[in-house]
Amino acid sequence: MKDGGADLGRTATVGVIVGALAGLALTLIGIRFLASPDAAARFFGVGPRPAGLELHGVIGLRDLWLGLLALAFALLRDCRALAIWLGLATLVCAGDAAIVAASTGKPSAIAFHLASGIICAAAAWGCWRVYRRRTK
Repeated sequence: MKDGGADLGRTATVGVIVGALAGLALTLIGIRFLASPDAAARFFGVGPRPAGLELHGVIGLRDLWLGLLALAFALLRDCRALAIWLGLATLVCAGDAAIVAASTGKPSAIAFHLASGIICAAAAWGCWRVYRRRTK
């Protein structure tokens, strides 16, 4: 991948791809929470929805806009913005794992959130390295 004629290197390419995939995944999760809230909640690892769709609608919209934001950063090849987004996503993944552990305790859902956090942390580190290398 090129950015202003400068080769971004393998780390940047991987970081941008992981950022784009994370954005795409989160966008799809958001759409699923809006379209099929009960199935999305079960996959996420929390119990049945409370009365009404308010909570699941909020989750769906949160994931939708955050996913689109990550996709935009990836398409713009903005490694600094991707590093910050992925770093914060690491904290959200850990929080989601804690929520699932306190809710249903479903091991596969907890593992999914923790693995997502590890992937986000690694990609954030890679994107930050690329950004720092470019600004030296």
